[in-house]
Amino acid sequence: MTTGAFYGYYKSKEELFEALTGRHYDYILTRFKKAQQEFAELPPEQQPEVMSDISGICMFDILHYAYAHLPECKLILCCSEGTKFSGLIDEMVEIETEGTHAYQKVLQELGRPSPRIDPALEHILITGMFHTFFELIIHEMPLEDAENYVREMRSFYTAGWMKIMGQ
Repeated sequence: MTTGAFYGYYKSKEELFEALTGRHYDYILTRFKKAQQEFAELPPEQQPEVMSDISGICMFDILHYAYAHLPECKLILCCSEGTKFSGLIDEMVEIETEGTHAYQKVLQELGRPSPRIDPALEHILITGMFHTFFELIIHEMPLEDAENYVREMRSFYTAGWMKIMGQ
């Protein structure tokens, strides 16, 4: 197909990406937002008990979805520069950061205050967490290995966040 023929179908790279990956991008973000909302709606006294469980279920759901739609998800992660789709991780980082701050308020209400987390460090850690997760998809790890890595990554990040939050 020539470039001219391509532009007869799609006006831009973004429009092509929307056609190829839009629903997959939306699924990942919607699933992640849903997990955050489910957690936030729990009674405060339950949140510390189930924090890791809800996030774990969400990450496994996203992992399995991404593996079921690997070509499209890899396009989002590897080839979306110059489109809104390149901001997937940034959007997830923003959502997670807001969720972290809300959880810190819950801990405060429960009499278990969390020390202030430097915003730059918080951003780096959350961004690194999502990049680590999406590396499994980018490198097409065998699904069984990816599932094991997610379990280990969750243990690692949960322990780290608990330490930083003084819990």
